[in-house]
Amino acid sequence: MPRYLYQHPESGEVVELIQTMSEKHEFEKDGVKWNRLFTPPQMNFDVKVDPYSPKDFNRVTEKKGTIGDLWDRSAELSHARASKNGGIDPIKQEFFNDYSKKRSGQKHLEQLKLETNQKLKNAGLSTID
Repeated sequence: MPRYLYQHPESGEVVELIQTMSEKHEFEKDGVKWNRLFTPPQMNFDVKVDPYSPKDFNRVTEKKGTIGDLWDRSAELSHARASKNGGIDPIKQEFFNDYSKKRSGQKHLEQLKLETNQKLKNAGLSTID
């Protein structure tokens, strides 16, 4: 049930009451009508996601959204995995290795881009976006 806050008009004392949605949202004590305080809605976000868990990935991406939202979330998790492993995402690296094996050693376009950016950084030049 929702919680509602009421403030005493003179003393400023605040009380929290649990009321149903259908109840009249008023509070009186000792003949004094207390003022209702309005607060922003409380929202829960998936803040704790294991970047290695396919189950967690499915849980956080099953909500409504676009394919772009899915890609963005995937990129966030990849970045989290990379930051835990010295800048290399092991799942992405495994994908690149499998891709290369299936295509007689040809590298994935994203892998080529990453390697080129690393070479440019080492040379002190700007990277490709």
